[in-house]
Amino acid sequence: MHDELIAQAQAWLTEDPDPDTRTELARLIDAKDETELAARFSGTLQFGTAGLRGELGAGPMRMNRSVVIRAAAGLAAYLKKQGPPAREGEAGLVVIGYDARHKSHDFAQDTAAVMIGAGLRAAVLPRPLPTPVLAFAIRHLGAVAGVEVTASHNPPRDNGYKVYLGDGSQIVPPADIDIAAEIAAVPSLTTVARPTEGWDTLDDSVLDAYLARTDAVLSEGSPRTARTVYTAMHGVGKDVLLAAFARAGFPAPVLVAEQADPDPEFPTVAFPNPEEPGAMDLAFATARALSGEAAPDLIIANDPDADRCAVAVQDGTDGTDADNGTPGTDWRMLRGDEVGALLAAHLVRRGATGTFAESIVSSSLLGRIAEKAGLPHVETLTGFKWIARAEGLRYGYEEALGYCVDPDGVRDKDGITAALLITELASQLKEEGRTLLDLLDDLAVEHGLHATDQLSVRVEDLSLIAAAMRRLREQPPTELAGLPITRTDDLTKGTAELPPTDGLRYTLDGARVIVRPSGTEPKLKCYLEVVIPVGSHKDLPAARAKATALLESIKRDLSTAAGI
Repeated sequence: MHDELIAQAQAWLTEDPDPDTRTELARLIDAKDETELAARFSGTLQFGTAGLRGELGAGPMRMNRSVVIRAAAGLAAYLKKQGPPAREGEAGLVVIGYDARHKSHDFAQDTAAVMIGAGLRAAVLPRPLPTPVLAFAIRHLGAVAGVEVTASHNPPRDNGYKVYLGDGSQIVPPADIDIAAEIAAVPSLTTVARPTEGWDTLDDSVLDAYLARTDAVLSEGSPRTARTVYTAMHGVGKDVLLAAFARAGFPAPVLVAEQADPDPEFPTVAFPNPEEPGAMDLAFATARALSGEAAPDLIIANDPDADRCAVAVQDGTDGTDADNGTPGTDWRMLRGDEVGALLAAHLVRRGATGTFAESIVSSSLLGRIAEKAGLPHVETLTGFKWIARAEGLRYGYEEALGYCVDPDGVRDKDGITAALLITELASQLKEEGRTLLDLLDDLAVEHGLHATDQLSVRVEDLSLIAAAMRRLREQPPTELAGLPITRTDDLTKGTAELPPTDGLRYTLDGARVIVRPSGTEPKLKCYLEVVIPVGSHKDLPAARAKATALLESIKRDLSTAAGI
């Protein structure tokens, strides 16, 4: 095995176009480091509906230029087999965007070169920009496909490769399987033509068109008074969000200075994800330091590629710390389900028509809001690749801070336009002397308190996730938190509405639990929801206490049942 590993590594080394990974791999070969070599050559990074995502480094199990060139060659071959492009007489256009992570620019340039070498056209966005700008550009430019080089909110050591087709939506089966087959058919990098020129580097006209499109998100003449603190989480969102807010006429957001500019090391956070513990601490500190007329009404956070939007609000009557009188100490993050419901209620109030869609792991409150408004409601599998394909889509969201508020412009989640819409809502409520929390209370009284939580377990060994899923299937729980499980759906079999996926759904009396492996991270994710009827506003504290206790009890019992 040792000799075979060394031979594999040496063969890879001869083709590797990147001096950084060549140096890394040569060092491992010289050291005969079988453990590290085996980790890099134990298989191939698999291309799926999330494209590619993984740790940077040498070898077929890592993200590197060799892997990206093969992926681009497979995508090009797939596109050429799909038939004539939208514009007869022209080669199909592939538009490419990238974030500010390590190697992102290199991967984008390699992709453009491969597309040109394959006889397609290629255009690269002018600099690191939010993923929704790329999703917009595909439709705006009439491209046959798009590629975004990003690992979103993954750790600094990771990068990724997200593929969209010409409708501006991320790929779904069978396109992922067909592209993966074309990638596997690439015999060697020496067969992949990579000219050094021939693609276009776009100017700011595409970004300007995206920003112009954001006008459609807001109501003409709506209040624009809410003040915000904003963090880009060391990503690429700052300049675009500031431009969008200025265009809309909102007060300029106060920046979290330590996290405002792109930095691929993400030095102030353990994970650059607003949902992770500690990630929002600097934003809270910035908000607490502001007082008087400068005091913010909400905190907005994007993840590093700015396709997600997090919102935090003051959770208290006067926003002061009782011990020292400093302003704004009681800030809390809203859950993605809470923001999803708020945006839905705002759109309904504005008279929106069309389908409201969400992933199956998101709160059932959206369905209640849509039903009351007489609007179609659809549940899809997890991910915007599915949500974006809902027929007649007007609004879509998923609990992981993803919101599509302008599907005609961006058929994907968009953290910039979501930030605009939630700030418009906060402004409107501010004019009424109310807050986002007041509206959430109203929704709970009208539709029942829909309380959600998540049990998420990050692992180093992926076999632990498979073992947990196997245990739940072989020894299924019959009750959780004393609530009998009335129905169990093994989602690998699919349903009348959903294609197959690896997951389990438990329906309880007044609660719901879904368990699934993450598609982008080494995590087992369990999504919990309890629904408590609420008679009036005065009943809310008791309902919230009951919901919290139930959720904690479900977490404990589920953890035991799954062996995690």
